[in-house]
Amino acid sequence: MNKKSVRDVEVSGKRVFVRVDFNVPMENGQITDDTRIRETVPTIQYLTERGAKVILASHMGRPKGQVVEELRLTAAAARLSELLGKPVAKADEAIGDAVKAQVAALNNGDVLLLENVRFYAGEEKNDAELAKAFAELADLYVNDAFGAAHRAHASTEGIAHYLPAVSGLLMEKELDVLGKALNNPERPFTAIVGGAKVKDKIDVINNLLNLADNIIIGGGLSYTFLKALGHEIGKSLVDNEKIDLALGFINKAKEKGVNFLLPVDIVVTDDFSPTANTQIVERDAIPADWEGIDIGPKTREIYAKTIAESKLVVWNGPMGVFEIEPFSHGTRAVAEACAATSAYTVIGGGDSAAAVEKFHLADKMDHISTGGGASLEFMEGKALPGVVALNDK
Repeated sequence: MNKKSVRDVEVSGKRVFVRVDFNVPMENGQITDDTRIRETVPTIQYLTERGAKVILASHMGRPKGQVVEELRLTAAAARLSELLGKPVAKADEAIGDAVKAQVAALNNGDVLLLENVRFYAGEEKNDAELAKAFAELADLYVNDAFGAAHRAHASTEGIAHYLPAVSGLLMEKELDVLGKALNNPERPFTAIVGGAKVKDKIDVINNLLNLADNIIIGGGLSYTFLKALGHEIGKSLVDNEKIDLALGFINKAKEKGVNFLLPVDIVVTDDFSPTANTQIVERDAIPADWEGIDIGPKTREIYAKTIAESKLVVWNGPMGVFEIEPFSHGTRAVAEACAATSAYTVIGGGDSAAAVEKFHLADKMDHISTGGGASLEFMEGKALPGVVALNDK
């Protein structure tokens, strides 16, 4: 992605509007995972050290254009202040006279966090007037919110039409890593695709069939493929409208010489609960009144061997319901294989990122994407509006 970054522009003394992604999980007013805030620190420090006046903007949750008290960014400002080791001012709004006054009061190196941009109905509609109001606050626009780059919103795309627009260091890193993985992969390149539904991953699998040497399939979407092969899948999750498509993917992989790996054995359960009965069965022997919930031990071994023999691994989507302990072993095995391999490992955000965090293996991965939906669309080969809008080098 041949886009300018903060490194390519002069920032000293300038008011810099930085779109960040502080959409972090909260419980009882406390941040439970501050990864997204921590990942933006290098960009913010780069700007403050060079004497920029930094104006941060983010969304949180889905307030649908209304002020929702528990979706204010106050906790994010406090956490960022701790991480930076300096005060972060917090605005109670994102536009208006009070905000303009706070911006005017900034000294070089100061940081101000605006209120949740989704409190304004125009944000998700990419309203030109709102985008202009954001732009009036600054001299330069920096997008460091990879997690929101697949949305054409006022603060991610619209504002870039009114100011010089460049990427932040996190955005640059995400585009660099994912871009290299998809455009010039080291081989063997193994793509791991899991998750619940085939329809969510159609475009990803379709794109990866032209790029990967091995495609590993797991999670709820695998049962549609098993049904396509004519196997009984019991009460397992299935996308009946996508069975022909699944079979088409299997055949396309054969034609292209892509190693398309499906589970050979399955952990099945008679109830969706931690105390349910489970058994391990061959993939063509799922009992009619049981459902597949995870990949079995033979499959884990095959998948781990493939990962170990790879040079590049990109993983998007869990192998089973890893949040429930008895159904977590497949996802854990894949995470451990990714941690142990000498391959370059890219974890595509979302549930896969949550899984490696849960199993305390995040520090063993080469890159964990901060964008679930964005990295998914990037892997589909789609252009991301928040990236397209930035200035070319």
